[in-house]
Amino acid sequence: MQELLWFVSRACGLVALLLLTATVVLGCAHVTRASAGRWQRFTMHALHRNLSLLAIVFLAVHIGSAIIDGYVDLGWFDAVVPFISGYHPVWVGLGAVAFDLLLAVIVTSLLRTRLSQRVWRTVHLAAYAMWPLALVHGLGIGGSDSRLNWVIGLNVVCAAVVAAALTRRLLVRHPDAKARRAGMVAAQR
Repeated sequence: MQELLWFVSRACGLVALLLLTATVVLGCAHVTRASAGRWQRFTMHALHRNLSLLAIVFLAVHIGSAIIDGYVDLGWFDAVVPFISGYHPVWVGLGAVAFDLLLAVIVTSLLRTRLSQRVWRTVHLAAYAMWPLALVHGLGIGGSDSRLNWVIGLNVVCAAVVAAALTRRLLVRHPDAKARRAGMVAAQR
C-alpha cells in the first residue's frame, strides 16, 4: 500500500505542476487579452479558474498521500509551515511556501468581491512566485523519478512555456491598459 501511495503522490505532484503551468499560461494570456472576442475571453477565464481548481485537487492528493504514506516522516504542519520538516527541510519547505502562496491566492479569489482590486491583484501576483517554487520543490526533493528523462523533459517544457507566457505578458500591452489602470486608480480614491 505504501508503494501505491508513493506513486500516487509523485504522479499527482507532476499532474499538479502541469495544471499549474496551464493556469499560469492562461492567466498571462488573459491579462494580455490574447483572445479575439468576448466569448473567447470568457472561456479563457473560465478555463483558467477551473484548471486552477483541478490543480488544487491534485495538489491536495499529492500532499495527503505523501503524509499518509508514512515512508518518510511528514506531518500536516510540514505542508503549511515552511522549513520545519525533518525530511529534506529545504525542499519540503519550498513546497510549503508555494502551497501557502497558493492558499493566499485562493482565499483572496474567493473574497474578491469584498476586496479592493489592488489587494486582490497584489496577492494574485503571488502565483508568479508560487510556480517556480513548486517547480524547484519537485526538482529538489529528489527520488529516482526526478532523474528520468521524461520527467526532466516535462519540467523543461513547463519552464519554457511559462517563460514564454511571462515574456509575452511583460512585452504586450493591450491598447486600453492605461485607461483601465486610470479607471482603477480613480475608483480607489
